Formats: sequence, C-alpha cells, structure tokens
Amino acid sequence: MAWNEPGKNGQNDPWNRKRPSGKSPLDDLLDRLRKGGGRLGQGPGSLLTGILVLVVVGLLFSSYTIVGARQQGVVLRFGQYARTLAPGFHLKLPQPIESVTKVEATRIRSVNDKVAMLTRDENIITIDFTVQYQVDDSRKYLFSLNDPDGTISAAAEAAVRGVIGGSDMDQVLSAAGANLVAEAQQALQKTLDNYDSGLRVTEVSFQNVAPPDEVKDAFDDVNNAREDKQSIENAALAYASKVVPVARGEAARIAAEAAGDKAERIARAQGDTARFDLLLAQYKAAPEVTRKRLWLETMEQVMEHNTKVIDGSDGRNIINLPSVQGSAGDVGAAQAGAIVPVPASASSTTDKGAQ
Repeated sequence: MAWNEPGKNGQNDPWNRKRPSGKSPLDDLLDRLRKGGGRLGQGPGSLLTGILVLVVVGLLFSSYTIVGARQQGVVLRFGQYARTLAPGFHLKLPQPIESVTKVEATRIRSVNDKVAMLTRDENIITIDFTVQYQVDDSRKYLFSLNDPDGTISAAAEAAVRGVIGGSDMDQVLSAAGANLVAEAQQALQKTLDNYDSGLRVTEVSFQNVAPPDEVKDAFDDVNNAREDKQSIENAALAYASKVVPVARGEAARIAAEAAGDKAERIARAQGDTARFDLLLAQYKAAPEVTRKRLWLETMEQVMEHNTKVIDGSDGRNIINLPSVQGSAGDVGAAQAGAIVPVPASASSTTDKGAQ
C-alpha cells in the first residue's frame, strides 16, 4: 500500500516515518531545511554542507555565458580549443572544465608609424602610414600570434618599404601614390595570411609623404612646375574642345557650299549645252533666219539696260542726251524708263525714253 494512500492509519512520509497530522510533505521538507540552516556552522557535517552549497552555486553560475553583439566567444576545454560562440546566450560546462575568452571581432583596430624610406632612384622620403584592421578569425587571433599589434606593425612597415623601394620619388609624390597604397595593402594582407593571423586589413593610408627637410625646397619647386604643366595642359585641352568643333562646323559649311556651287555650275553647263544643241539644230535648218534672230536677241540683251533716245525729227534738231552723271532727277528718270521731252527750241516734238 502506498505511503500516502487514503484511509491508512496515520500519515507517513516517503521514508515511512510518521508526521504530525494535518501537515503536507512540502511543509515537512521546509521544516527540515529550517532546522538544518539553524544547525549550520555547529559541526563538521554542517560546514561541509555549506561548502558544497557554495560549490554548487558556483558551478551553476559558471555553466552559461553571454557573448556581446560585437564579440565572439572562444571556448577552451581544459585549455584546448573546443568551439567558437556567436553573439547571444550559451550554455557550457562549468569551470574549470570549460572557459570562454571573448574577442571584440567587429572593432576597428589601428596602428600607425612614421619611417624614412629609400626609393628606387635612391632618394630618401618620410612617410606617415596608418593601418586599420579587424579580427576575422578569433581562434587564429588568440593562438597564432603572441603580439598581434606588434606583428601587424612590423608587417605593415615591411610591406610599405617593399612598395616604396620599388617606386621612384616622382611616383610616390604624384597621383600614382594611390596605386602604391593599394599595393601596400595587398602585400600586408598576403603576409598576414601567411602568418595565419586571423586578421583582415580594412584600410592602409599614407599621410605627410614628404622628402627630407634638406631638399624640401627643391622638391616643392618640382611639384609646382608639375602643377603648372598640368594646368597648361588642361587649358589647352579646353581651348581645343572649344575651337575644334567650330572649325569642323566651318569646314562642313564650306564643303556644303562648294558642293552646292558645283551642282549649280554643272546644271548650268548642262543647260547651256542642251540649249546650244537645240540652237545648232535650228541653225542647220535655217541659217539666215537663225543668224538674224541671234543678232536681234543679242542686241536686245545689250540694249536692255542702256539708255535709249528716240528722235522723231529725222535728225534735224540737236538733242541734249541725258547723262548718267547728271542731276538726280535725270538719272532717276533714265533708270525708270520715263519719256523725256525735247527742249522747246526744237521744231518738232521729240520723245526720249530710258529703258
């Protein structure tokens, strides 16, 4: 029969011990805990119990970890790498079995230095450079490098020296320096990958790239001359961009006019040829009539724009012909083809007309 079966005489606990009537098992357990707490520190058994409680609490609190949003957690089991934890809440074995080392994975770290270097053309130049990097692999970052910042500083200096040593002074000081920065970044990343460092270079920059103070003035003159050259070249290109299209447009206009004049002359020549052929056929058919007609047409063309005077007195009177250099009225009348009367001293009326 069960220990808590209804109807059984008395009430027993799970250890078949009788308990006072009316108390539940939970109340009995609470009483025992209170009595044990009252006896804590009063004997070797109670002291061991307190130590065990503290150990249990410590184990419970070391059985989980919280990794920040910008962190990665590297779990070590008995000092050996076990796994990498992403940001968030994680359970783990309590210490000293497993421990967690948190690494700021997204933080931008930087190192900078100022060194004097020798270029390919044996000139000395001083460069301030800065390297920014991030942790790409937390495990490699913790166990592959003893001093990450010192390692990347030395590797960055070696990479920059290699790039500057393979370039001339003019290349370093000119706009080509941007390409040198990219080459230095690639060389540095390659070196870190060979070290298995777990670091990723985000940016390399050069500041205050300058020659030594002893020759600074000479290099400033060279830089000013280079800038003047570039300015003159830009002005020439701008002038060419403005003048060349105008010249091309003018050339196109002249060519179009020449083509139109050519077409006009050809058409006129072809028309004259056709007219001459027709005239030749008429001349062969009636030479005398054609010759007279030609003479009349020629005289008509000659006299068309000349002043003409008609004398009706059969040449018995003197007629004063109008001069082109005469009065404005005479010239206007002659050009308009007006009828000019003969002077009053004439015996007969003479009409003058200009056509």
